[in-house]
Amino acid sequence: MTNLMNNDSVQHFGAEQQLNALHKISVILSLSLNMEETLQQMLCCLHELAGMQFGMVTLYNDDRQGLLVQALHGANPEVIRDASRIKYRANEGILGSVQAKGETQVIVKLSKDPRFLDRLSLYDYDLPLICVPIGKNESRAGVLVAQPMNSDLSELAVKTRFLEMVANLILQTLHLSDTVQKEKQELQNSNEILQRTVKNPQCFPAMVGDTAVMREIFETVRQVAKWDTTVLIRGESGTGKELIAGAIAYNSPRSDCPFIKLNCAALPDNLLESELFGHEKGAFTGAVKMRKGRFELADGGTLFLDEIGEISASFQAKLLRILQEGEFERVGGQETIKVNVRIITATNRPLELDVQNGNFREDLYYRLNVMPIMLPSLRERLEDLPELSRFLLTKLSKRQNRTLKISDGAIRLLMGHHWPGNIRELENCLERAAIMSESGLIDRDVLVITPSHTAPGNAALQVIHHGVVLPCANLGGDSEEMDERQRVIAALEQSGWVQAKAARILNMSPRQIAYRIQTMNIHVRRI
Repeated sequence: MTNLMNNDSVQHFGAEQQLNALHKISVILSLSLNMEETLQQMLCCLHELAGMQFGMVTLYNDDRQGLLVQALHGANPEVIRDASRIKYRANEGILGSVQAKGETQVIVKLSKDPRFLDRLSLYDYDLPLICVPIGKNESRAGVLVAQPMNSDLSELAVKTRFLEMVANLILQTLHLSDTVQKEKQELQNSNEILQRTVKNPQCFPAMVGDTAVMREIFETVRQVAKWDTTVLIRGESGTGKELIAGAIAYNSPRSDCPFIKLNCAALPDNLLESELFGHEKGAFTGAVKMRKGRFELADGGTLFLDEIGEISASFQAKLLRILQEGEFERVGGQETIKVNVRIITATNRPLELDVQNGNFREDLYYRLNVMPIMLPSLRERLEDLPELSRFLLTKLSKRQNRTLKISDGAIRLLMGHHWPGNIRELENCLERAAIMSESGLIDRDVLVITPSHTAPGNAALQVIHHGVVLPCANLGGDSEEMDERQRVIAALEQSGWVQAKAARILNMSPRQIAYRIQTMNIHVRRI
């Protein structure tokens, strides 16, 4: 739509032209629910078919308590960018008056109305200006503004009536867009609730552990979930900090509200600020429209900030403010936005040491560390490894669409590993073994464990299997971690299933180990 109207069409805006313009506008408004793009095309049509220049649509924003420019036609990009930051309060200028009273106002000559604020430096002072409310009474949504291209007063009433019809079309489109957005949000909420129900038939989904330390953590999560207390989850990488955060969020009174997650270490400061606080249109190169940040998206719900110990000192101050006051400004904006968000953070850094060294603000540390939860490493809860392994294989079975199982020998081999990568390393190890297993049985012959990750003190207790160095569990003495049957099987595996060698490892006679193999129903492998 680049051809402008000729002078005759500008001067004579008859019934046929009105119908033609209304038809074209109604088609444009029905094509898309992307309101910014749709309104921009509609204003372009006003210019070309109705002789109404510098068309502008302002819509009321509840959060900012005023009219914001939603679309503007006929201005250069700099003016359009600046217009996105302008706000008209109730009874402020001509637009604020139209919004407050809900009545159309026509200014015959713009220079004679002292209420004209001229914030855009765009409109011709010698021409009329027509301002029409979008909606009536309680449903006033905004104001439609346009300026006739000439000062002919004979058609001013006709063009005013025409703009009022256009405003009604805009209002219907806005109502339809709102209805679709609400239905979409309701479907998303229902889908999230359904997913939580499927994934969370018990109290804590995807969390396995029956050791004393894990039972204590589960009980802490149950208690913490009831309240809006800020939680700091500590633990090594791969221990399940995000799962604990999810368990708190999904079992809290905010479970039906958004649960938003962000890894603070993944972004530099400038992008992190925009990601968390959002930005206004034109705030920086590439900010083509206003974007809400994670805090706004999580309003009413829970925000999980992982790797919180990695943020810079300058950003720590900004984060401290929102924790204290519950308010912030978008990047490039001046309006203060209030949110109600529960904060859960996680880190694997020694924050106390960072505070002592001046790398982390002490006041922010105390704000975050209201309710600390310390997760144990996998090597500190090896008793849970068999159950964890089978749980992870169940997940892998669904992804590979086949049944996966793990042998007792493979479990014993896994229990002799140090697991510096914790559960994440275990999951990767099992996935690698599942890929190498054609039958679906995870046995020691398909497990590949890096020797450098062997637990300290077990360096002497290693065997070579299929060219890969593998750690063995402690076999000697009266180990409390392994029962006698496990020790016998482990000794047999270490000795290549040679009973005489296994007997020497266990300080037994060949007859004693043969007796135990028989009475313990141990199947001797032939190698």
